[in-house]
Amino acid sequence: MLMKTQDTMTDVHHDEGTPVSVKIRERIQAARKRFHSNDNIADFIQPGELDALLDEVAQKMQAVLDSMVIDTANDHNTEDTARRVAKMYLKEVFAGRYVKAPSITEFPNAEHLNELMIVGPITVRSACSHHFCPVIGKIWIGIMPNEHTNVIGLSKYARLAEWVMGRPQIQEEAVVQLADLIQEKTQPDGLAIVMEASHYCMAWRGVKDMDSKMINSVMRGVFLKDSNLRREFLSLIPRGK
Repeated sequence: MLMKTQDTMTDVHHDEGTPVSVKIRERIQAARKRFHSNDNIADFIQPGELDALLDEVAQKMQAVLDSMVIDTANDHNTEDTARRVAKMYLKEVFAGRYVKAPSITEFPNAEHLNELMIVGPITVRSACSHHFCPVIGKIWIGIMPNEHTNVIGLSKYARLAEWVMGRPQIQEEAVVQLADLIQEKTQPDGLAIVMEASHYCMAWRGVKDMDSKMINSVMRGVFLKDSNLRREFLSLIPRGK
Protein backbone atom coordinates (compact mmCIF):
# COMPACT_ATOMS: atom_id res chain seq x y z
CA MET A 1 0.00 0.00 0.00
CA LEU A 2 2.89 2.34 0.80
CA MET A 3 4.48 1.55 -2.56
CA LYS A 4 1.25 2.44 -4.40
CA THR A 5 0.99 5.73 -2.52
CA GLN A 6 4.57 6.55 -3.42
CA ASP A 7 3.91 5.80 -7.10
CA THR A 8 0.86 8.07 -7.01
CA MET A 9 2.91 10.87 -5.46
CA THR A 10 5.56 10.39 -8.14
CA ASP A 11 2.91 10.69 -10.88
CA VAL A 12 1.58 13.88 -9.32
CA HIS A 13 5.05 15.40 -9.15
CA HIS A 14 5.70 14.39 -12.77
CA ASP A 15 2.43 16.02 -13.83
CA GLU A 16 3.31 19.20 -11.96
CA GLY A 17 6.64 19.35 -13.77
CA THR A 18 5.12 18.93 -17.24
CA PRO A 19 4.80 22.20 -19.21
CA VAL A 20 1.18 23.18 -19.71
CA SER A 21 1.75 23.42 -23.47
CA VAL A 22 2.66 19.72 -23.50
CA LYS A 23 -0.49 18.80 -21.56
CA ILE A 24 -2.70 20.75 -23.98
CA ARG A 25 -0.94 19.31 -27.02
CA GLU A 26 -1.33 15.75 -25.71
CA ARG A 27 -5.09 16.25 -25.21
CA ILE A 28 -5.45 17.52 -28.76
CA GLN A 29 -3.44 14.64 -30.18
CA ALA A 30 -5.40 12.10 -28.10
CA ALA A 31 -8.59 13.51 -29.65
CA ARG A 32 -6.97 13.31 -33.10
CA LYS A 33 -7.65 16.98 -33.78
CA ARG A 34 -5.57 19.58 -35.59
CA PHE A 35 -3.83 22.45 -33.87
CA HIS A 36 -2.72 24.51 -36.87
CA SER A 37 -2.06 28.20 -36.31
CA ASN A 38 -5.60 29.19 -37.35
CA ASP A 39 -7.41 26.48 -35.37
CA ASN A 40 -9.30 27.16 -32.15
CA ILE A 41 -8.10 24.91 -29.30
CA ALA A 42 -10.21 26.29 -26.45
CA ASP A 43 -11.94 22.94 -25.85
CA PHE A 44 -8.61 21.45 -24.76
CA ILE A 45 -7.61 24.17 -22.28
CA GLN A 46 -8.67 23.63 -18.68
CA PRO A 47 -9.52 26.42 -16.21
CA GLY A 48 -6.40 28.28 -15.10
CA GLU A 49 -4.20 26.84 -17.82
CA LEU A 50 -4.24 29.91 -20.05
CA ASP A 51 -2.50 31.95 -17.32
CA ALA A 52 0.01 29.12 -16.85
CA LEU A 53 0.56 29.05 -20.62
CA LEU A 54 1.18 32.81 -20.55
CA ASP A 55 3.90 32.27 -17.92
CA GLU A 56 5.47 29.56 -20.07
CA VAL A 57 5.43 31.69 -23.22
CA ALA A 58 6.88 34.64 -21.30
CA GLN A 59 9.80 32.48 -20.17
CA LYS A 60 10.48 31.29 -23.69
CA MET A 61 10.12 34.81 -25.10
CA GLN A 62 12.74 35.93 -22.59
CA ALA A 63 15.04 33.26 -24.01
CA VAL A 64 14.42 34.69 -27.50
CA LEU A 65 15.36 38.19 -26.31
CA ASP A 66 18.48 36.79 -24.64
CA SER A 67 19.46 35.07 -27.90
CA MET A 68 18.96 38.37 -29.72
CA VAL A 69 21.52 39.87 -27.30
CA ILE A 70 19.09 42.38 -25.80
CA ASP A 71 20.02 43.42 -22.28
CA THR A 72 16.61 43.23 -20.63
CA ALA A 73 18.19 43.37 -17.16
CA ASN A 74 19.53 46.90 -17.60
CA ASP A 75 17.36 48.32 -20.39
CA HIS A 76 14.24 49.74 -18.76
CA ASN A 77 12.44 49.71 -22.13
CA THR A 78 12.66 45.94 -22.51
CA GLU A 79 12.78 44.62 -18.94
CA ASP A 80 9.11 43.46 -19.11
CA THR A 81 8.91 42.97 -22.87
CA ALA A 82 8.85 39.17 -22.73
CA ARG A 83 5.69 39.11 -20.61
CA ARG A 84 4.07 41.94 -22.56
CA VAL A 85 4.59 40.04 -25.82
CA ALA A 86 3.29 36.79 -24.31
CA LYS A 87 0.16 38.56 -23.04
CA MET A 88 -0.34 40.29 -26.39
CA TYR A 89 -0.23 37.00 -28.28
CA LEU A 90 -2.33 34.83 -25.96
CA LYS A 91 -4.91 37.32 -24.68
CA GLU A 92 -5.16 39.87 -27.48
CA VAL A 93 -4.06 39.34 -31.08
CA PHE A 94 -4.31 35.52 -31.02
CA ALA A 95 -7.14 35.20 -28.48
CA GLY A 96 -9.28 33.55 -31.16
CA ARG A 97 -7.15 30.41 -30.73
CA TYR A 98 -7.59 30.15 -26.98
CA VAL A 99 -11.14 31.27 -26.14
CA LYS A 100 -14.45 29.74 -27.13
CA ALA A 101 -16.66 31.32 -29.79
CA PRO A 102 -18.66 34.35 -28.65
CA SER A 103 -22.18 33.61 -27.50
CA ILE A 104 -24.54 34.33 -30.39
CA THR A 105 -28.29 34.38 -29.89
CA GLU A 106 -30.19 33.40 -33.02
CA PHE A 107 -33.81 34.39 -33.68
CA PRO A 108 -36.25 33.01 -36.24
CA ASN A 109 -37.01 35.17 -39.28
CA ALA A 110 -40.46 36.10 -37.96
CA GLU A 111 -41.02 38.84 -40.57
CA HIS A 112 -39.94 36.55 -43.44
CA LEU A 113 -37.24 38.97 -44.58
CA ASN A 114 -36.00 38.09 -48.05
CA GLU A 115 -34.10 41.16 -49.27
CA LEU A 116 -30.36 41.65 -49.53
CA MET A 117 -28.73 42.73 -46.27
CA ILE A 118 -25.15 44.03 -46.10
CA VAL A 119 -23.07 44.43 -42.94
CA GLY A 120 -19.84 46.42 -43.06
CA PRO A 121 -17.28 47.65 -43.26
CA ILE A 122 -16.13 45.67 -40.22
CA THR A 123 -12.55 46.52 -39.28
CA VAL A 124 -10.54 43.37 -38.61
CA ARG A 125 -7.06 42.80 -37.25
CA SER A 126 -5.06 39.63 -37.64
CA ALA A 127 -1.50 38.50 -38.30
CA CYS A 128 -0.06 36.45 -41.10
CA SER A 129 0.98 32.97 -40.09
CA HIS A 130 4.20 33.25 -42.13
CA HIS A 131 5.84 36.15 -40.30
CA PHE A 132 3.36 37.10 -37.52
CA CYS A 133 3.16 40.56 -39.09
CA PRO A 134 -0.11 42.48 -38.76
CA VAL A 135 -2.94 42.14 -41.27
CA ILE A 136 -5.34 45.08 -41.02
CA GLY A 137 -8.42 45.36 -43.16
CA LYS A 138 -12.16 45.55 -43.62
CA ILE A 139 -14.85 42.98 -44.28
CA TRP A 140 -18.26 43.30 -45.91
CA ILE A 141 -20.86 40.56 -45.42
CA GLY A 142 -23.89 40.08 -47.65
CA ILE A 143 -26.82 37.94 -46.52
CA MET A 144 -29.78 36.84 -48.61
CA PRO A 145 -32.21 35.47 -46.00
CA ASN A 146 -35.21 33.21 -46.41
CA GLU A 147 -38.13 32.44 -44.13
CA HIS A 148 -36.09 29.74 -42.38
CA THR A 149 -32.96 31.86 -41.89
CA ASN A 150 -31.83 32.61 -38.34
CA VAL A 151 -31.41 36.31 -37.59
CA ILE A 152 -28.50 37.53 -35.46
CA GLY A 153 -27.70 41.05 -34.24
CA LEU A 154 -25.52 43.25 -36.43
CA SER A 155 -22.80 43.51 -33.77
CA LYS A 156 -22.56 39.72 -33.68
CA TYR A 157 -21.13 39.62 -37.20
CA ALA A 158 -18.27 41.81 -35.94
CA ARG A 159 -17.76 39.55 -32.92
CA LEU A 160 -17.59 36.44 -35.10
CA ALA A 161 -15.15 38.16 -37.47
CA GLU A 162 -12.94 39.25 -34.57
CA TRP A 163 -12.90 35.70 -33.17
CA VAL A 164 -11.91 34.14 -36.51
CA MET A 165 -9.33 36.80 -37.34
CA GLY A 166 -7.77 36.63 -33.87
CA ARG A 167 -5.37 33.86 -34.93
CA PRO A 168 -2.31 33.63 -37.15
CA GLN A 169 -4.02 33.47 -40.54
CA ILE A 170 -3.68 33.73 -44.25
CA GLN A 171 -6.44 35.89 -45.66
CA GLU A 172 -7.83 33.33 -48.09
CA GLU A 173 -8.43 30.76 -45.35
CA ALA A 174 -9.74 33.31 -42.84
CA VAL A 175 -12.56 34.41 -45.15
CA VAL A 176 -13.59 30.79 -45.76
CA GLN A 177 -13.58 30.08 -42.01
CA LEU A 178 -15.79 33.11 -41.38
CA ALA A 179 -18.14 32.12 -44.19
CA ASP A 180 -18.47 28.59 -42.77
CA LEU A 181 -19.29 29.98 -39.33
CA ILE A 182 -21.91 32.47 -40.53
CA GLN A 183 -23.44 29.86 -42.83
CA GLU A 184 -23.78 27.46 -39.90
CA LYS A 185 -25.31 30.11 -37.62
CA THR A 186 -27.80 31.68 -40.04
CA GLN A 187 -28.55 29.20 -42.87
CA PRO A 188 -29.28 31.88 -45.52
CA ASP A 189 -30.13 31.35 -49.19
CA GLY A 190 -26.93 33.18 -50.05
CA LEU A 191 -23.81 34.47 -48.35
CA ALA A 192 -21.15 36.81 -49.72
CA ILE A 193 -18.01 38.04 -47.98
CA VAL A 194 -15.39 40.44 -49.33
CA MET A 195 -12.21 41.26 -47.43
CA GLU A 196 -9.71 43.99 -48.29
CA ALA A 197 -6.57 44.17 -46.17
CA SER A 198 -3.05 45.53 -45.90
CA HIS A 199 -0.38 42.97 -45.10
CA TYR A 200 2.57 44.25 -43.13
CA CYS A 201 4.71 41.31 -44.25
CA MET A 202 4.80 43.32 -47.50
CA ALA A 203 4.77 46.83 -46.02
CA TRP A 204 7.16 46.35 -43.08
CA ARG A 205 9.58 43.84 -44.60
CA GLY A 206 10.27 42.22 -47.97
CA VAL A 207 9.36 44.58 -50.81
CA LYS A 208 8.24 47.26 -48.29
CA ASP A 209 5.30 48.30 -50.44
CA MET A 210 3.00 50.43 -48.29
CA ASP A 211 0.16 50.70 -50.81
CA SER A 212 -0.58 47.12 -51.84
CA LYS A 213 -3.75 45.50 -50.59
CA MET A 214 -5.18 42.03 -50.96
CA ILE A 215 -8.85 41.61 -51.88
CA ASN A 216 -10.63 38.27 -51.88
CA SER A 217 -14.18 37.03 -51.67
CA VAL A 218 -16.38 34.05 -50.94
CA MET A 219 -19.72 33.69 -52.71
CA ARG A 220 -22.22 31.00 -51.77
CA GLY A 221 -25.76 30.02 -52.68
CA VAL A 222 -27.67 32.56 -54.75
CA PHE A 223 -24.69 34.95 -54.83
CA LEU A 224 -22.80 32.27 -56.73
CA LYS A 225 -25.68 31.44 -59.08
CA ASP A 226 -27.19 34.91 -59.70
CA SER A 227 -24.75 37.27 -61.40
CA ASN A 228 -27.14 40.24 -61.03
CA LEU A 229 -27.35 39.78 -57.25
CA ARG A 230 -23.58 39.42 -57.09
CA ARG A 231 -23.13 42.65 -59.04
CA GLU A 232 -25.63 44.45 -56.78
CA PHE A 233 -23.73 43.38 -53.67
CA LEU A 234 -20.34 44.37 -55.09
CA SER A 235 -21.68 47.74 -56.27
CA LEU A 236 -22.99 48.58 -52.80
CA ILE A 237 -19.77 48.03 -50.85
CA PRO A 238 -17.56 51.15 -50.82
CA ARG A 239 -14.16 49.49 -51.14
CA GLY A 240 -11.05 51.61 -51.13
CA LYS A 241 -12.75 54.61 -49.59
